[in-house]
Amino acid sequence: MREKHPGKPPRSQTLLRGFEIIDTVLQHPLTIPEIAEAVGLSYPTAHRLVSVLTEQRYLQGIGGRHYGLGPRLIELGFAAHAATDLVQIARERLERLAEQTRDTVHLAQRDGREVFYLDKLPGSRLIEVSSRIGGRKPLLTTGVGKALLLDEPPHVLRELLARDGHLLPPTTTPEDWLASMDSYRAGGFAYDLGEEEAIVRCVAAPVRDASGRIMAAVSITSTREYTDDARMRSLVPVIKDAAAGVAARLGYRGPAG
Repeated sequence: MREKHPGKPPRSQTLLRGFEIIDTVLQHPLTIPEIAEAVGLSYPTAHRLVSVLTEQRYLQGIGGRHYGLGPRLIELGFAAHAATDLVQIARERLERLAEQTRDTVHLAQRDGREVFYLDKLPGSRLIEVSSRIGGRKPLLTTGVGKALLLDEPPHVLRELLARDGHLLPPTTTPEDWLASMDSYRAGGFAYDLGEEEAIVRCVAAPVRDASGRIMAAVSITSTREYTDDARMRSLVPVIKDAAAGVAARLGYRGPAG
């Protein structure tokens, strides 16, 4: 095989090739010939780099001849995750969102059957939204709560309904709520149409981490006075863009929606 970079590579190129090898085995383990082919290296060079990465625990042998991600990468991943301050990472983006929309902006995570508010940025409108940092509300009746549930299978949603369905307004049946969740899942966003408080209107979107898991949600919250159906629709791409911006800083590389 003809290498992309013949001869003994400089240290910077060696480092980059090491990263390329790690990226190559990210999805599933490969043999050294497969790694060499994927990265564009000769077998001896690929063998040398794989040996070093294995020695340093960035790779590990799997099933004899295959190599996959090693325990050192898992350790680093957990360390990076522990050092991540979600509120700090999201704050600048959410401040811009509150200024842009003039509405209240929330950042929240799931805690069991409830939403836990991590941050709240008041808008510039003369309205008061009954939420607070550290406060909790039901998942089923809030925009951020529904956004946090977008990946849950139907049986989990039905279990939540069995427990907390009595919190929904009398005009919203369980089947209505499930149908709306199907629509939200397809669109990658969620609404609060007054299920929690009759005058509230909210548009929310999930925030995904590097693994693609929904780890938080962000929302734009206003009232019927300022947010009719047309404005609700116009805010969907705005909140999805904000959520995608936060997710990108957490390492998520998937589609925005």
